[in-house]
Amino acid sequence: MYYHDKRLQFPVTVSKPDPQFARILQQAIGGVEGEIRVCMQYFFQAWGNRAPDTRYRDMLLHTATEEIGHIEMLATAVALNLDKAPASLQEEGAADGIVGAVMGGERPRHVIEGMIHKNLLSGGLSAMPIDSDGVPFNMSHIYASGNIAADMYANVAAESTGRVLAVRIFNAAHDEGMKKMLHYMIARDTMHQNQWLAVVEELGGMTAQAPIPNSFPQSEEDNQNNYNFYVTSLDGSYPEGRWTQGPSVDGKGEYTVFRNEPLGEEPILGPARPDSGAQTDQIGKA
Repeated sequence: MYYHDKRLQFPVTVSKPDPQFARILQQAIGGVEGEIRVCMQYFFQAWGNRAPDTRYRDMLLHTATEEIGHIEMLATAVALNLDKAPASLQEEGAADGIVGAVMGGERPRHVIEGMIHKNLLSGGLSAMPIDSDGVPFNMSHIYASGNIAADMYANVAAESTGRVLAVRIFNAAHDEGMKKMLHYMIARDTMHQNQWLAVVEELGGMTAQAPIPNSFPQSEEDNQNNYNFYVTSLDGSYPEGRWTQGPSVDGKGEYTVFRNEPLGEEPILGPARPDSGAQTDQIGKA
């Protein structure tokens, strides 16, 4: 059960509406690095969480609900930036609005025009669950494995790429209201990265949790290959580093270097089935 407050989580103001910046903000809403992604990821991780310690489920629900507020802030920002956009490219002043934004962008004109038109025709010049190219968010980047450690590392990656995007948008912003909104959202990304890492630490850190899942006995692994760095270059050269020698990061093995070579044989498949639609020469004789 959820409650809402009609006030925004953080103030959102726009002094000079900018349709091109609205397009950029759409990536933070419906892009693979965006807020819909993390919101849904945290919700599904929470709803499927199975653990004696219910604090993690509760924590995920709190943060997922917070992310709804971030989507609301960004949607408000998109609408405010589209406030002065002309409804038609033929209208007087359009060159200073949509067309000017399109010609100054790095995307093909028809792509950006299409996205703005989608916001107009389907959204009434408001935000939509799409990325900056107008592609709808399809939930394919939601990771909820049912493994608490795996989910926490997935969340660190999600918040890291999200913070990278927010910083890039901040650097592209000219409106002070947008910068203030983004500097708040960047701060929340910082917290969430630390939050997920804190869970891993609380669970015993990398040595206790890795490899994931730690419930599978490593005695049943191929122990000749579980800490080898595979060298795939023709001349056998490889980049030496922490990953090529010494104890593994999880403290459960030693890194070694293996020049990759076939461990199996050439695969030879049997003849095609008579009902497979293959050529006669491919079909085996009865």
